[in-house]
Amino acid sequence: MDWRTTATKPRTYMRRLHMYVHGRVQGVFFRVSVQERATGLGLTGWTRNRRDGSVEVVAEGDTEALQTLRSFCGQGPPGAFVREVDVIDEIATGEFFDFHLRSDA
Repeated sequence: MDWRTTATKPRTYMRRLHMYVHGRVQGVFFRVSVQERATGLGLTGWTRNRRDGSVEVVAEGDTEALQTLRSFCGQGPPGAFVREVDVIDEIATGEFFDFHLRSDA
């Protein structure tokens, strides 16, 4: 591969969203659905259940994909009832290689 070709390709603008999803979001495959959607969108990060009954999501990727995931988290999978999504825009760190489920609360 020619280095000049690689050097001229535009870099995707990376962002990070940290979300707390409140409502009936545990026990309805919310985390698995978020993982599947995020992976399909090419995002990296993690999701986990929290002791207060909410679901926490940390995702990194391009702006459009993150907005799509944010919209999905506002609805959730069938059986979920999302009352509120708190979203914190953070600086992407690039620390993740995939999107995975975490079990620690």
